[in-house]
Amino acid sequence: QVRLEESGGGLVQPGGSLRLSCVVSGSRATVAAYEMRWWRQAPGKQRELVARIFRGGSTNYTDSVKGRFTISRDNAKNTVFLQMNSLRPEDTAVYYCYIPVYTTWGQGTQVTVSS
Repeated sequence: QVRLEESGGGLVQPGGSLRLSCVVSGSRATVAAYEMRWWRQAPGKQRELVARIFRGGSTNYTDSVKGRFTISRDNAKNTVFLQMNSLRPEDTAVYYCYIPVYTTWGQGTQVTVSS
C-alpha cells in the first residue's frame, strides 16, 4: 500500500510563506518515477489542481499560483514539496498530495491565510 503524508500547513498572514511536504512511503512508489500533484479544496468549492511535477522534472501550475508557488521533489527523501510565497486569503484551503498512478491521496493539511 502506498501512503502519502502531508505536513507544513498552518496559519499565515497575507504575503507570508509556507512550505508543504508530502512524504511517500510503501510499495515501490518513488517520487522520481511518477508524476506527483498538489491539489487544494476551499470550503464550499470543488477540489482544484494546483501544481504538478512530472517524471522528467518539468512542472506546471494553475494560473492563480504561477510565479508564487513552486513544486519540487527530493528523491533521496522520497518527498514532494510545495513552496508557497506571497500567500493570499484566497489560497486558504486544505492541500492534498496525490500520486495518479496509484490513485492515492494524502489526508490533507490545512492552510489558512488571514490577518
